[in-house]
Amino acid sequence: MWTTYFILLLLTLLLFSACSENSSNFSHSETLNDEAPLKPPKSTVGAKGWDTCSIPCDITVKLLRDEKHSICGQLQQSLLAFGRSTRKLMRDVMEEQQRALDILSNQVAELMTKVQTLSSEVQRSNTEMYGIKPVQSHGRDCSDIKDNLWQWYLKSQVEFTLSVPKTQNPPLRFSRSWADYSDGFGNLAGEHWLGLKKVFQIVNQKDTRFQLHIALVSKDDITSYASYDDFHLDNETLFYGIHLGRYAGSAGDAFRGYDQDQNQDTAPFSASDVDNDGCNPSCLLGNRTVESCSGLHNQTGWWFNQCGLANLNSSPEDTESSQKTSILWDTWRQNGVAHDIKAVTMKIRRIPTNN
Repeated sequence: MWTTYFILLLLTLLLFSACSENSSNFSHSETLNDEAPLKPPKSTVGAKGWDTCSIPCDITVKLLRDEKHSICGQLQQSLLAFGRSTRKLMRDVMEEQQRALDILSNQVAELMTKVQTLSSEVQRSNTEMYGIKPVQSHGRDCSDIKDNLWQWYLKSQVEFTLSVPKTQNPPLRFSRSWADYSDGFGNLAGEHWLGLKKVFQIVNQKDTRFQLHIALVSKDDITSYASYDDFHLDNETLFYGIHLGRYAGSAGDAFRGYDQDQNQDTAPFSASDVDNDGCNPSCLLGNRTVESCSGLHNQTGWWFNQCGLANLNSSPEDTESSQKTSILWDTWRQNGVAHDIKAVTMKIRRIPTNN
């Protein structure tokens, strides 16, 4: 557009120059006419051989000069008007483009502000949800840390805690979805569930063996335990099915129960929203029909097989309702009556491999 403007300006200057030159030529002609009057042209008509012009020549020259001056003036005015309108059009276009850029810039700034606000809210939400800072990894498991960083080894038995359902204020809620049991929940410094994903990664390392150790405490402070060698889990596509080796302990093998219908070894994990408990469509427990073992145990998650005799993820407070069960390890009994369990700890540790 600027190129057009300069071309028009150049044409205007050329026209001014041309008109000025014509004016000079006409003035020069007039001077010549004043100094040396024009002789009338020869004519074939007339008695004396001369014929006069119908319009005097000086008047004709003046008329032609005035007409050319008028045409040049009109052309100059048209060019000036066109130049002004062109400049105004260019100015309007540039102002419109600037307004559009300002609007777009404001929209981008608002969007960036919203993104930053959303990012801050997500970060704050994650901080409030987990309540703990990420911990730097120093090994594949505690035994690996002990072997490579001896100063971290503070006691003779290095263990990972799976879950610690015990009395605290307020108590940790174990009525959770599949996602929570898979990812983990709670506080590592207190009650928590480590998470099936993490446990799978730990116990399924190549050329390793792990032992599961379960410690039980009754309400009258009696203690007992059950341990299983060669503990490992299936992957998530197989619902983290549990696999237990040889049993040892004083609490009885509640995982396997007294008959095959009660055996929870190799059972897949179930939660309130993922049912793998084998009750299809329901199970008969005594004189009671059960459609969901998780529902029977207050929507908690566990390796159920037609419910079975073990569930360590219920909480002691569940006994306040007749429809809910407490921490269950039914093979730990005294005088034929199952102990009332108030706390339990599940731990895993690496054990030597057989060469």
